[in-house]
Amino acid sequence: METLSTDPAYNGGLLNVTQVTPEDNTVGSLSDEQRSLIEGTLLGDGAMRCKANALIEINHSVKQRAYVDWKYQLLSALVRTPPKTRSGNGGRVAYRFTTLSLPELTPFYRAFYREGRKVVPPLRLTPLAMAVWFMDDGSKSYRALYLNTQQFYRDDQERLIAMLKGQWGIRSALNRDKTYYRIRIAVGSVGRFKAIVEPHVLAQLRYKFPA
Repeated sequence: METLSTDPAYNGGLLNVTQVTPEDNTVGSLSDEQRSLIEGTLLGDGAMRCKANALIEINHSVKQRAYVDWKYQLLSALVRTPPKTRSGNGGRVAYRFTTLSLPELTPFYRAFYREGRKVVPPLRLTPLAMAVWFMDDGSKSYRALYLNTQQFYRDDQERLIAMLKGQWGIRSALNRDKTYYRIRIAVGSVGRFKAIVEPHVLAQLRYKFPA
């Protein structure tokens, strides 16, 4: 079994594209930084669609314009149209962009989606991927830190908990949020989690860390 680095400076994680044939595995044309960004986004708020090839949609509140622009800069080679605002239900204004439909993205769709629903595949959680996941879905309450994983089935959330512990020594558990569950980072592991992801977290989103 491969040993994964627990050094916070480690940033070489790759999507484990299981059940993808060599001729389909074209993710090698993406940089490590782009792969980590895509993986973290798919653990968070990102969504994909696929016909012949897959695309990824980045969609956040217009209040997070700087964050969307940062993602766009990293993925701009995969995008034709820059981010734009879009009005939604209830007066919500989104700021969003989509990539082109590309063969480089299709293995991510095959790994992260089953029967149209997002799942958690085997992953190496790089610091950048965890930081993007946190910027998408992280929240705090006093000294506690949460990752709002309610979109995933419970077994997928348990897989994420095992990844955090096995790859980075971060202890966490499921926390009931009304009728759903989310991941709560143990208070004793919040400092370690912060040390790993903080170098990659935008200044505008560091308010999500507990004091």
